Amino acid sequence: MRELEYDEQSNGRANVRNKGSRLGYFLSALIGVVLGASIVVVVFPGFSNLDTSTDQLNNISKINQNVSLDVTTAVTEAYDTAGDAVVGITNIQEVGFFSQSGEVGTGSGVVYQKENGNAYIVTNAHVVEGATSLEVSLADGTKVEATLLGSDVWTDLAVVQIDSADVDTVIAFGDSESLKPGEPVIAIGNPLGLQFSGSVTQGIISGLERMIEMDINSDGVIDWNAEVIQTDAAINPGNSGGALVNMQGQLIGINSMKIAESAVEGIGLAIPVNSVIPIIEDIEQYGEVKRPYMGVSIAPIAEVTQYHRENTFHLPTNVKEGVAIVEVVQGSPADQAGLQAYDVMVEMDGEAIPDMAAFRTHLYERKAIGEQVEVKFYRNGNIKTTKVTLREEII
Repeated sequence: MRELEYDEQSNGRANVRNKGSRLGYFLSALIGVVLGASIVVVVFPGFSNLDTSTDQLNNISKINQNVSLDVTTAVTEAYDTAGDAVVGITNIQEVGFFSQSGEVGTGSGVVYQKENGNAYIVTNAHVVEGATSLEVSLADGTKVEATLLGSDVWTDLAVVQIDSADVDTVIAFGDSESLKPGEPVIAIGNPLGLQFSGSVTQGIISGLERMIEMDINSDGVIDWNAEVIQTDAAINPGNSGGALVNMQGQLIGINSMKIAESAVEGIGLAIPVNSVIPIIEDIEQYGEVKRPYMGVSIAPIAEVTQYHRENTFHLPTNVKEGVAIVEVVQGSPADQAGLQAYDVMVEMDGEAIPDMAAFRTHLYERKAIGEQVEVKFYRNGNIKTTKVTLREEII
């Protein structure tokens, strides 16, 4: 007969539970050890043999040692070709009450020629506007004094000359006429100043032969239609005058401006290199651009009130556009062709001339010195035609 010891009924029950708990803990611990070992073997089989895991680590190390990345791309090759030809240009002017010289702005430029100990740099006219002196920062940080050979307000181009002793890289010209929308390009320049010199951004040709209206003297009247290349490569302040480059490292445009509106993103504009070349050749040779000259002062007829259209210029009521001649220079080509003040020009060579920008575009970009231009105009309500033989302006 089994003997049971009870102090009290409650204590007896408590003692029975304690004995059962010890057995439960032992079994739970045993099962946990077995399951834990199984999990280690299944989930981390490599740890079942330390020697094998060491070999695996050695193999991983060997794999890491053998990996190498070739980051050379068409973009990096284009930058290597053209990058050192892009320089910084500092505009120094006399400022303050005591006319002390100080830096008023920085931009970019592109070295395009070395000849007879000189290097020639193309940039934007607004980069060098008003400068009393200029300083060029080369790609290696060398700073040299520069001379402004000339600038052209209509195309926003200028040429700067420096000593070529420290110049190693000259950019090659591409062909902007052969560009295609979607073609990859890079923009190189100095955005936000020389601290970011030689910055490169990548994009594509977004559009060609874009016409941008320009108000040169800020009088609210459009003076010029500039033909530009549109790109989504980032162009920021300081990039002006820098290079737009194709994947061969050739210059295809001079970065000039961007459309800065809150609703607009990624529209940068560059002057096509085929338009740049004749301008800089003239500036090199003459210090200015030689253009055909008519010898007239003009105003847009669209700015004239209806009263003066009818009573001063005697225009038919259906004529709303054209260019009014305000003054004719005595002895000029226009004078010799019989044009007079208050004549209103409406066509040149059969092409409509609605405003002053169209007049200048036709005269400066489609005609040459010595050529004739056929002008259709209104005088006292009657349509007339004359031919003007263009010549160089004599100052």
